[in-house]
Amino acid sequence: MMDDSALKACIEKAVCGDADAFRDVVLAHQRLVAHVVFRMTGNAADAEDLCQDVFVKVYQNLGGFRGESKFSTWVGRIAYNTCINHLQKKRMPLFGDMRNGLEGPDDEAGEGELPDAYAEGRDLKARLEREMACLPGLQRTVLTLYHVDEMSYIEIGEMLGMPEGTVKSHLFRARKRLKERLMKKYRVEECLP
Repeated sequence: MMDDSALKACIEKAVCGDADAFRDVVLAHQRLVAHVVFRMTGNAADAEDLCQDVFVKVYQNLGGFRGESKFSTWVGRIAYNTCINHLQKKRMPLFGDMRNGLEGPDDEAGEGELPDAYAEGRDLKARLEREMACLPGLQRTVLTLYHVDEMSYIEIGEMLGMPEGTVKSHLFRARKRLKERLMKKYRVEECLP
């Protein structure tokens, strides 16, 4: 992620029509947009189209960004609203990040990672994603934004249009529900002395 001054310069250049500057803005925020969109939709093709729609809307409204919130919060809000509108048009309920084996934005092995460690990590990630998919859509979104995208309560609240306390409540309930599901399903056997 680029620092605030570099981001501000890129935004100013992009508003003036600099395509390279807008590309830098997209690159700096594509992970956030992908996380929001992939968590709210279940269809990888729809998610890809929605990501593109989000950045088209960002470009079209870039001149209207007033700087009252962080730019990432503003972009995240556009992504969230775009998904809500898409799902309402299709009259689909929100559902999880179960992509039927399709890889998401962060599913590549790290350099130098041992195959067994990579497989174990991928298995753990798949289990967490399966259990997260069973959470209600808003709880799942808040959990992802807080833990994966490392957004603050305030940023999430601004993005989703809710008070900070409500964000904390959704996050608490999501963690509790996720923990209960994991404990029930993957209870670790106690070691005998």
